[in-house]
Amino acid sequence: MRGSLSSWNRLSLAAQFALAGGVVMILSMLLIGRVVTARIEEGVVRNTAYATSQYMDSIIAPLAQDLAEVDMLSPGARRALDEVFTGTPLGERVVSFKLWKPDGHIAHASDPAIIGQTFAVSENLKAALDGETRADFEDLGDEEDKGENALGLPLLEVYSPVREAWSGRVIAVAEFYEVASQLRQDLSAARRNAWIAVAITFLSIGGVLYLIVLRGSRTIDRQRAELTARLDDLVALSAHNAALRARVQHAAARASAMNDQALRRIGADLHDGPAQLLSFAALRLDALRGEVSTTTELDAVERAVKDAIREVRSISKGLSLPDIEARSPCDIVRGVAETHAARTGMPVAVDCDMPGPDGLAQAVKICLFRFVQEGLNNAWRYAGGAAQEVALSFRNGILRLSVRDRGPGVSVAPSGLPEGGGDFSGIGLSGLRDRVESLGGTFSVRNRTDGPGAEVAMELDTRGT
Repeated sequence: MRGSLSSWNRLSLAAQFALAGGVVMILSMLLIGRVVTARIEEGVVRNTAYATSQYMDSIIAPLAQDLAEVDMLSPGARRALDEVFTGTPLGERVVSFKLWKPDGHIAHASDPAIIGQTFAVSENLKAALDGETRADFEDLGDEEDKGENALGLPLLEVYSPVREAWSGRVIAVAEFYEVASQLRQDLSAARRNAWIAVAITFLSIGGVLYLIVLRGSRTIDRQRAELTARLDDLVALSAHNAALRARVQHAAARASAMNDQALRRIGADLHDGPAQLLSFAALRLDALRGEVSTTTELDAVERAVKDAIREVRSISKGLSLPDIEARSPCDIVRGVAETHAARTGMPVAVDCDMPGPDGLAQAVKICLFRFVQEGLNNAWRYAGGAAQEVALSFRNGILRLSVRDRGPGVSVAPSGLPEGGGDFSGIGLSGLRDRVESLGGTFSVRNRTDGPGAEVAMELDTRGT
């Protein structure tokens, strides 16, 4: 069944119409043809029978008036009927006749053997007794029709009522059998012409409809082919764009990692170079303090040098990253939270739900580190570190990370960032958003829905990174 349906669906619209419409039109043509030919045959037989019955009635009715009182014709009437149907043109056309009484009794007949017999009243005889002229063509199945059936000729059987002259009452029924060779030919020609007319009509209608459907089918096929070609182009373009997007994301991730490595080197260079030299200068100033009598200028120089040392160390600390490549995401998040809590003195709640090995790229881990670092810095700056929370989850390759607080909330600008957004360690929320989006993730800043406070959140599909 499914195979047949699949084969049907693979056909064009024109082919489907030709098959389905052809079956329906053939069945309709057969039905209408049978109805039309039956009506034509009925009309021809009825008209022929009516004309013949009128002629026969003009001959038989005057001779059969005695049947209103008796069951048999008088000898004179019988002799007159025999003369009418013997050796005359009418006798050549009418090969047999019967005169019926209402009870099925045969008052007279061309076959002397059945005169005086009584037979069952047929439907046609009943109709004729009710005043209706009935006729059948080549339907000689009744018991009293054996003689006529033995002739082997096409016969028109006609039942014509015989009426009483002065009252119009049906007193008998004249049944006669007319040779209908010409009628058979006429009926055959009428049937043939009717079938030809029906066939031509249906074929013309079907042909015109098929041409219309064929044109529409070709238009649909052409448009379908064009749409398929466009779809193929779109699929190819989409695949190309996906490949380009992946390359851009990987390039952005590599650039971010290289940038962080460069910042780490700068921080290390500041710590190992200028910071060490400034420290050595500070030590030398301490050594010279006992040799100089006036210490005012020396104190000023020492303060400047120590301030420079603190500034250089602060810069190098903000630029440098811990060794996060071998650490899990949960360890990275907890490490940033612990460092922030130690520096600010405000606790940070961490909820990490990331089972199993992470297998995350280094760029993603760096993004996690910077996200939590910047998020906690903003929570400290705008909310005073009130109820700081960090939540990390990982489901079906989707990583979700958020930093929340219970401060006064934020006023979000149309850009999606807080108005006058924070900028710590040279990163800032704007740079953080660029970092997340470069990896194909989403970044958002919003007020909490479960009470006062703000939330910074990111979502990243790690399956493409």
